[in-house]
Amino acid sequence: MGSELNIYKIAQEAGVSPATVSRVMTKNARVSEEKRARVEAVIRKYDYRPNALAQGLIKTKTNVIGVLAADLVNPYYSSMVENCEKEIIARGYVPMICGTLSNPDLEVEYIQKMFDMRMDAIIIIGGKSDSLVTEPEYADLINRVAESIPVITTGKVEGGECCQVTIDEAEGMNQSMECLIGLGHRRIALIGGVEEMKSTYDKRIRYRSLLRKNGLTYRERYVINSNYSVEGGYQGFEALFQGNKTLPTAVIAINDYSAVGVMRSIKEHGLRIPEDISLISFDNTFIVDTVIPRLSSISYDYEAFGKLLVDTALDKIGGKEVPEVQKVTPTLIIRESVAELKR
Repeated sequence: MGSELNIYKIAQEAGVSPATVSRVMTKNARVSEEKRARVEAVIRKYDYRPNALAQGLIKTKTNVIGVLAADLVNPYYSSMVENCEKEIIARGYVPMICGTLSNPDLEVEYIQKMFDMRMDAIIIIGGKSDSLVTEPEYADLINRVAESIPVITTGKVEGGECCQVTIDEAEGMNQSMECLIGLGHRRIALIGGVEEMKSTYDKRIRYRSLLRKNGLTYRERYVINSNYSVEGGYQGFEALFQGNKTLPTAVIAINDYSAVGVMRSIKEHGLRIPEDISLISFDNTFIVDTVIPRLSSISYDYEAFGKLLVDTALDKIGGKEVPEVQKVTPTLIIRESVAELKR
């Protein structure tokens, strides 16, 4: 039983933080006698003896930074991970990269394992921190880890002691809508995503606000829920086509994957891009140059984004003050998928 234990599990049973367990095991004086007694009782109960590797991980830096991404197949995530990896290596650290296959249980397991292995910091890209509402259990996990290891996320964790480096979704929508309205479009649809995800929620709130500010009608039937895949985009435009006698003249897709599906559906209905429907997407991955016409898309400058994530992690490792929230400003890259509305 003792060999199955780790300091995280000991902390749970003793009702203390993992950092407190570490201090007890290294005989650090900065632990109250009451907490020390609880930890030592659990250790004795299971006859726990950490191996040499675990002892070393408790006492010293590992020079390893964990990078956890929701989906390594998706080019948004792979671009983010690649640029984090390059920056981590350039700064003299070793990256440990894990993909969670969009499985929330696997994400929790990997965070715990990264903590057990004593990463110097953990960078979380996507996953449970993308949720609009944070589960209390997840916030508690992040807080336990963050007591001794800096945690940086591209999302947000309500009540979580972590740093946020997030995309300014509202600004991305500002630029998309400004472009389309400037080209004369008045009927603009929004396809993809679900409001339970914060990034999608933020986009939709700004979309509605901008319609109102520009004196345009909000049509609920023009906002389509779907997953974030190519098939999701395809099904999204199919639903839009079937549910509307008057089609939009422009579509904003939730990401490049979704936009590819939207394009396929548009063409299957005998419509043309951009002559009949203009199209803008988010993420500006390599996909935008693989389709005809090439996609206009919101870009994040992945190199700068990755560098900011790693800089934040290293500043926290070094004990520097870091803003709780930092915003990444996106830029719309205009290509052949948008055009002026023909009157």
